[in-house]
Amino acid sequence: MTMKKTLTLAGSDSSGGAGIQADLKTFQEHDVYGMTALTSIVTMNPDGWSHHVSPIDVSIVEKQLDTILSVGVDAMKTGMLGSVDIIELGAKKIEAYHLSNYVLDPVMVCKGDDEVLQPENTDAMRELLLPHAIITTPNLFEAGQLAQTGPIRTLDDMKQAAVKIHELGAKHVVIKGGKAFYHEKAIDLFYDGQEFTVLEEDKINTSYNHGAGCTFAAAITANLAKGRSVKYSVTAAKNFVTAAIKHGWKLNEYVGPVRHGAYNKYTN
Repeated sequence: MTMKKTLTLAGSDSSGGAGIQADLKTFQEHDVYGMTALTSIVTMNPDGWSHHVSPIDVSIVEKQLDTILSVGVDAMKTGMLGSVDIIELGAKKIEAYHLSNYVLDPVMVCKGDDEVLQPENTDAMRELLLPHAIITTPNLFEAGQLAQTGPIRTLDDMKQAAVKIHELGAKHVVIKGGKAFYHEKAIDLFYDGQEFTVLEEDKINTSYNHGAGCTFAAAITANLAKGRSVKYSVTAAKNFVTAAIKHGWKLNEYVGPVRHGAYNKYTN
């Protein structure tokens, strides 16, 4: 018996809801074998839950990647990368190992923050990683940064940003509107370079959504590893993360993560 293998190059969330922890839980729920290369360790101040990001030396990141890529992977995703050096390293390894199923989750901020952590990282992702991505999964803020269109407030804004991101090299784009988008539904927009597909679900009135973005991208990665089409992978991931958000739960007074096992437990 063999399993499909997936790689996540991302940060570690010490609280367990996002980052590589979310990715591994999502991979497990999809019955694929997950491997991790850590770029940073994110810790939280117990009083107020402010975030602190501790980068991992790029030489150690490279050793992790070489360990994983030596056994081969069927799909890869990136999340929080932390520095231009690590972005450059990721691009170099994607090229060297001819990784075609690459999912770019362009993480720019920690949840609760509203500014780009390091603007130069966004520039590097735009130039070095987007051209390799079979799909990228920005939220509204990230899409505006990648496309350099400014704030996205309407569906037409989403479409304009998706076209620009595709022109930068990403083969497919899914922009996550979610409940932040002013619409009666939770809307995501998928673009394959030719057609737009609007993905809608009822809005879920909850603040327990920590890790939703990581989980969505990881679910796409897992489906791609299993040979699914990009559009199928996105649609399946939308269903998976919707169930996870619906059954999110309170971890402490500051945060509530999604429930990664909800889709398999409650819908199958």
